[in-house]
Amino acid sequence: MSLTIKLQHVVNNTHVNPTTATAIKKTRSATQFHSRPIYHTNPLSPLALTRTRKIQSLPTSSRNPKMVVKSSLIDPDGGSLVDLAVPEGKRAERIAAAEKMPKVKLTKIDLEWVHVIGEGWASPLKGFMREDEYLQSLHFNCLRMKDGSFVNMSLPIVLAVDDGVKEEIGGSDSVALVGPGGDLVAILTSIEIFKHNKEERIARTWGTTAPGLPYVDEAIAQTGNWLVGGDLEVINPIKYNDGLDNYRLSPKQLREEFDKREADAVFAFQLRNPVHNGHALLMNDTRKRLLDMGYKNPILLLHPLGGFTKADDVPLDVRMEQHSKVLEDGILDPETTIVAIFPSPMLYAGPTEVQWHAKARLNAGANFYIVGRDPAGMAHPTEKRDLYDPDHGKKVLSMAPGLEKLNILPFRVAAYDTVAKKMAFFEPSRAKDFLFISGTKMRTYARTGENPPDGFMCPGGWQVLVKYYESLQAEDSPTKQTVNA
Repeated sequence: MSLTIKLQHVVNNTHVNPTTATAIKKTRSATQFHSRPIYHTNPLSPLALTRTRKIQSLPTSSRNPKMVVKSSLIDPDGGSLVDLAVPEGKRAERIAAAEKMPKVKLTKIDLEWVHVIGEGWASPLKGFMREDEYLQSLHFNCLRMKDGSFVNMSLPIVLAVDDGVKEEIGGSDSVALVGPGGDLVAILTSIEIFKHNKEERIARTWGTTAPGLPYVDEAIAQTGNWLVGGDLEVINPIKYNDGLDNYRLSPKQLREEFDKREADAVFAFQLRNPVHNGHALLMNDTRKRLLDMGYKNPILLLHPLGGFTKADDVPLDVRMEQHSKVLEDGILDPETTIVAIFPSPMLYAGPTEVQWHAKARLNAGANFYIVGRDPAGMAHPTEKRDLYDPDHGKKVLSMAPGLEKLNILPFRVAAYDTVAKKMAFFEPSRAKDFLFISGTKMRTYARTGENPPDGFMCPGGWQVLVKYYESLQAEDSPTKQTVNA
């Protein structure tokens, strides 16, 4: 996949397993970092809280080299990080109260949004949106604060219910939210129910109502005609019990980890695909640029999306294992990289959604954000073209209301250099020497067992993908044989 990257001054949320030991081996052409595996092996080490005075980001020329700038002191939207977990001492009381409330059953994607709201990724939002918040988000991509300032909120975060559930709620002021398995998850108080105009929501969020939008098909088209908003109280921390929960670090945990590492710059990389060497080139070059700007300890937040993705995307567990191989093989430095999972669902809403991705990382404490070509984009569901202009995401981020903290550093496109036999920055003067390998092409290579060009991806990471697609073919084979019989 070719990328146009830009760095942005944004507060990012990610946390990684910081216990990786690393030895640095220098070669003539590059510096490679070698470490033991991190995937499913490193327990999350205790996070140290650091008390320091508030420091604003300073120009390079005025930065005191002895001053440690704490990334956690970059204010989240609204001035304070939202944490909606019910204190342990009050859980029994709230559980008892919830038993008497009408029940709303959550889908898997609803649960992901509870996770997102509850940990403060959407700060200052304190629950599923009421109508005034919904309309501001839908029409303005931002919310007005009480002091007249604006924060970015490009995606409506709402909870849909059908006519039957609306009747059951009746005049109740509060509802209990139960998970897909029937367990009590949260409480929504001071609720408001309002009309769910699906067509308007889809058109304004995606810029089209064409059939085949993955998130729409999964989470909107078949949902109810009403939206219920209110203040959220999360009874217990959201856990998925999939072996990856230790990577799901909250904005608070990420800020603590950035402080612990004494980071003076945190640059976040959002992705939903495996990491190839083009991505690594951009991330490593970003760190070099930050060092050249005068930062002393830039930290990379490698932040794969962990919620809903479309059916042909590589699953989260496979991606996490592939990412670990990238660090094992020395493509990225484990000592300056934090790997964590961003719990949000993926909407594939292009420039509208990329604002959400940046805003969430801002709330987690990152002060730079890397954005690629066609961020959060996809192919048009009914026509042979991209749904969005591939350059609009980065342009929108540079102008988006409420994201003025973003500081953008433009990057060139990365592609495979057939002469040098490695991923390199594209040179228009010798365009014929470069090969652009899309995510679709990469998946086709792995699915068919064909190796990509040498230098496209680290060998360990590539083998993870090959084994995944081989497992899919093995699962399909008995089905095909039964059908043929």
